[in-house]
Amino acid sequence: MSENNTIYGVVRFVSSIAAKVIFKRKYVRNELKGKKGPIVLLGNHEAALDYTTVIGATKEHITFVISDSFYNTLPIKNIMHKVGVIPKQQFQTTLREIAAMHNTVKKDGILMFYPAGLMTENGLPTPVPAATYKFLRKLDSDIYIAKISGSYFCTPKWSSKMRRGRTYLDVYKLIDKAELKDMSSEQIQSKVEEALFFDAYREQEDNMVKYKGGDNIEGLENVLYICPNCKEEFSLEVKNKNTIFCSKCGFAHTSDAYGFLHNTGSVGEEIRYVSDWSRFVSSQIKADIESGKLTSLHDHATVQTIDYDKKKYVDVGHADITLTPDKFIIDGVIKGEVQRLEVPTATFASLPFKPGKRIEIQNGKTSYRCVLDNGRLATKFVDMVKIYYQKNTAAKTSAAETK
Repeated sequence: MSENNTIYGVVRFVSSIAAKVIFKRKYVRNELKGKKGPIVLLGNHEAALDYTTVIGATKEHITFVISDSFYNTLPIKNIMHKVGVIPKQQFQTTLREIAAMHNTVKKDGILMFYPAGLMTENGLPTPVPAATYKFLRKLDSDIYIAKISGSYFCTPKWSSKMRRGRTYLDVYKLIDKAELKDMSSEQIQSKVEEALFFDAYREQEDNMVKYKGGDNIEGLENVLYICPNCKEEFSLEVKNKNTIFCSKCGFAHTSDAYGFLHNTGSVGEEIRYVSDWSRFVSSQIKADIESGKLTSLHDHATVQTIDYDKKKYVDVGHADITLTPDKFIIDGVIKGEVQRLEVPTATFASLPFKPGKRIEIQNGKTSYRCVLDNGRLATKFVDMVKIYYQKNTAAKTSAAETK
């Protein structure tokens, strides 16, 4: 334990430097300071390094829950193990993972996780599986919120560039454990979702923070893949690093250092927020699904799985990838064998993915990273999964209410 504490102290120190230098973290509140567990700390997930801004909020040891694939593909896995990080599979939880999280709370520890599980690609929160709130109810601990604002602009998911700029962190108690016992899962869900909701672009209107290189939107075309003016798909490109335009109709918007978009073309209405443009894209995909125009999505991909000895994803074959309303079909040659895998998507609220390149499909203990031939389809796959999940959840809720 002493070794763990020493290593944890080093990790906390290095993370605090990153929080100050890269994210220029500023506390709005820090009600966690001086508090001891049992505490469950929930955060919204704007960027990959969000944990660096949270770990310094208390001198107490925080046990972080992270993605199993992330855990097993980092060269610092041994360090993460020694500081007690809990690896968890995406959108499914094993008994071992549940036990590890329960044990942290039972030992009066601080358990930290991001309910959405995935960082945002558009400045909006990703869906949270409903089972998460049932799990929270069973933990019998105080629930705290770590709400971050601004880290999305520092390291946008769609960009390979890191930008320095101010971030804000608001840490406070949301639910007392005595109150938690009398709340239903639905009440917990409502309260937590309200606390963690964010729209990075609307919050930026209040913060008005300039980010170094913040007008560079290279890669954003892989998220905003439908033109709002002519409705053409995959016609958007970026020029001069800061202008996204449609090659079909001439619709064009230029970004400023704050991340806001301005209409610099001769057609169409201005869409100031990337988040609003992304909502438009999602609405178009949803309309196509509901009308029957869009019934499935398909592409060919290089398939990768984790090599646990090399601590990285490696190529294991090629396959056709098909998404239908209820499953993914992976059909091809994997590890030298002809395989057809059908992966139910009922619990998939979203997918881990890299815009413009790949998606990841969890099937039991195996994560299949699919590097798409047409990488621009990655976000469309994810948008469809989110819409199917919303529709399935709504159908289950409606069925439960009629019983």
